[in-house]
Amino acid sequence: MDGGDVSAEGKVTCASWIKRPENAHLVVIGKSSGTSSSLEIFSFHPETTSISPSPKATYVFEEGGDPVRIAVHPSGDDFVCSTTTGCKLFELYGHEDNIKFVRKEFPLQDVGPQKCMAFSVDGSKLATGGVDGHFRLFEWPTMRIIVDEPKAHKSFRDMDFSLDSEFLASTSTDGAARIWNTSDGVPVTLTRNSDENIELCRFSKDGTKPFLFTTVQKGNKTLIAVWDITTWKKIGHKSLLKKPASIMSISLDGKYLALGSKDGDVSVIDVKKMEISSLHKRLHLATNITSLEFCPSERVALTTSSQWGAMVTKLNVPADWKEWQIYLLLLGLFLASAILFYVFFENSDSFWNFPDPSTRPKIETLHGDPISDEQWSNNFGPVDL
Repeated sequence: MDGGDVSAEGKVTCASWIKRPENAHLVVIGKSSGTSSSLEIFSFHPETTSISPSPKATYVFEEGGDPVRIAVHPSGDDFVCSTTTGCKLFELYGHEDNIKFVRKEFPLQDVGPQKCMAFSVDGSKLATGGVDGHFRLFEWPTMRIIVDEPKAHKSFRDMDFSLDSEFLASTSTDGAARIWNTSDGVPVTLTRNSDENIELCRFSKDGTKPFLFTTVQKGNKTLIAVWDITTWKKIGHKSLLKKPASIMSISLDGKYLALGSKDGDVSVIDVKKMEISSLHKRLHLATNITSLEFCPSERVALTTSSQWGAMVTKLNVPADWKEWQIYLLLLGLFLASAILFYVFFENSDSFWNFPDPSTRPKIETLHGDPISDEQWSNNFGPVDL
């Protein structure tokens, strides 16, 4: 099956993957039904590319507030949910058949809705960007404040940490973009032309030369720009999309970028070639895609929209080599080499082509019979001195 959705009461507002050991990943989904809101955790089945039909655990927001955004810690043990009133921290425990999560005390419960939230790749920092443009950067889990900038942006649009967690990129609804040093909080503003809006951002994650990818809206044209993070200069751009993008994501191994459009399409881009590898049209028919995230271990995307809810979709990209396939290939090469060695050995007189000593001809002596000293002296007469 190419996709699977969650059909349940309530409008889906956000969703995220929860990475778990042995690839037994979970999906947490935020819902609002008008009278109450909730968080629900589902199990994921990679064999069928589907989510369990009923939630494994549920939390109801009795205190009010609708879920806006979810950020999951890289360990998979904690996640933060931004609501219309503030942020709430949850701890996950148990196993797949008995998953539970509980709310914990959190200092951001009254900060208002946060449009963007992200944990650093190494899990040592948490960043939040508010609808009001307030930027906060914390150490995790101590929550020591590194940056507290009330007027960082007009209103946050997107944010992402670099692979080494040294930088954080953020974009604003007015088209501006800034780069924050996560050690001291010193920002750098990306330069743009007056007719350009920088909207979405993701750092490269493949571990080679680091870049920053952004979507740039220039009139009716959507561009993907690439920035050198040593100089923060734009080194190039490419037009791959025919329509504006609403959300952007990058796979954990950095091989693919994914962009969701405002009318429900998802485009998957091969980062190395910078060309579209897979296009999923009308995935959320005529609806703005609000969440887009790669599965931690599979070529599967989690998407959400207000009309079609949450959906998992298998991406039509080249299959990755599994670890057991690599070992099988190495074993096959070893066996093939052993067979060739045996065949060559059996069909040659000697592997090194040295002549067989037993076949050498015997060499006859060239000397006559040995002569004794007495016979030798008799052959010559006495010698006069």
